[in-house]
Parts: sequence; C-alpha cells; structure tokens
Amino acid sequence: MSVTPLLDVRGVTKHYGRHIGCKDVGFKLYPGEVMGIVGESGSGKTTLLNCLAGHQAADAGQVIFDTRVEGPRDTLLMSEPERRMLGRTDWAFVHQHARDGLRMGVSAGGNVGERLMAVGARHYGDIREQALDWLERVEIDGARVDDRPTTFSGGMQQRLQIARNLVTGPRLVFMDEPTGGLDVSVQARLLDLLRGLVRGMGLSAIVVTHDLAVVRLLADRLMVMKDGHVVETGLTDQVLDDPQHAYTQLLVSSVLQV
Repeated sequence: MSVTPLLDVRGVTKHYGRHIGCKDVGFKLYPGEVMGIVGESGSGKTTLLNCLAGHQAADAGQVIFDTRVEGPRDTLLMSEPERRMLGRTDWAFVHQHARDGLRMGVSAGGNVGERLMAVGARHYGDIREQALDWLERVEIDGARVDDRPTTFSGGMQQRLQIARNLVTGPRLVFMDEPTGGLDVSVQARLLDLLRGLVRGMGLSAIVVTHDLAVVRLLADRLMVMKDGHVVETGLTDQVLDDPQHAYTQLLVSSVLQV
C-alpha cells in the first residue's frame, strides 16, 4: 500500500525580474519526515521556503498538501482565508528571528494562547493550562508565564516561538534558520529540544539552514541549492559523507576546514 505524500512539490519557480529566486523545484515529503535545504546566501533556499509556506507567491508550480478533510490540494490555488487557517492548524512557521514570530507586547502565556484561540479555544483556564504545559515542554519556567518576551534571552524567545507554533499540533513545520544568531551553547540546547519535539510528535518539517550540523542532526533527507536550482538531493548522511556535486563537495569541505 503506497503512502500519500504529506507535501508534493512540483516545479516551483520564482523570479525577481531577471534574477532567479528558485527554478523548477520538486520533491515529495512524507509524514514524519524532515527535509533539510542547504546552500549559501542567495542560493534560493529561503525563497523556496517562503513560496512553500505561502509567504510569497510562486510564479509557477504546485504545492500539494494532503489536507485532513479534503485530501491532496494545491495550496497555491487556495483562497487567502483557507491558507490562513492552514497556517494556524496544520502548518507552523519558525522564523530565524523569534521577534518575527512572537507578539512582543503580549505575555509568554498569551503568545501560546493566541494560537489556541485562533482555532476556537475559548476557556481561559484550559488555555492557560495548555500554555503552562508547553512552556514546560520547551524548558521555560512556568513562573514566567505572565512575563513578556522582551524580558527573555534570545534562546528563550526562540523556544517560546516554538511553543506558540506547536501548541495546536501542526503536521508540517517550516523552519528558517532556527538556530541562526544564537550562541553555540544555546544552539546545541535548542537543536536537542527541536529533535525531541519533532520525533516525539511525529512532525514533518522543512528546515532551511546554512549550518550542515543542523541538518545532520535534524534532517532525514537533504537538498542542496545553488543559484536557485537543486544541484543534489539524497539521504542526509549519504550527501554529507559522499557528496557527488562539486558545489556540495565545496560546502562540506569548507566546514571541515573550519
């Protein structure tokens, strides 16, 4: 019995005038699988992620998501309200800068609770209880539930953003440089937390990063991009341990030389 892909990406293309953002990208992502996308700045990985997540309009292609009720649907053809609802329920987006994914003037508990309210939760006691549970799951002291994110460290803000995103039990999480800009020790702790949550919840994820250590830890499969094109793809360890494309070889060797 064949498994339906959770996400089936076909020929996604985005141009900025004459410049190629991404060109004819396609892949299948299956339930519980994590796909890493790597490449240097300007390779097209973030453009691709934003097109897949509906933050930018693609010029061509299909992004077919296996919805809970209607089965596979091309999200690029969905209405804006449909896409917004998908973004509150089955999809989540973890930004590189936590401030882009949080309401900085709202308490930590309020940030988590807002997403629950967006999908219909109304009982204050239940919302607060779930918020406290999720703060604990991302290693934030429940005593900080009423504190604003502005009082949190960068690592705590990122963990709060993760709690806000995962509280509604999404099936697909988009991550844009989730450890970018954090100290190395904080990165390691966050990566360990992310890996535990992704595996524990059976999440599918697409992780964009320039850090090969991140994809080695999180991703089952890896896609390497250069100048808007996919130049290599395969199992993560296979690609990193035995890169076939000259550009991938360069990426891997540059890390080894550091």
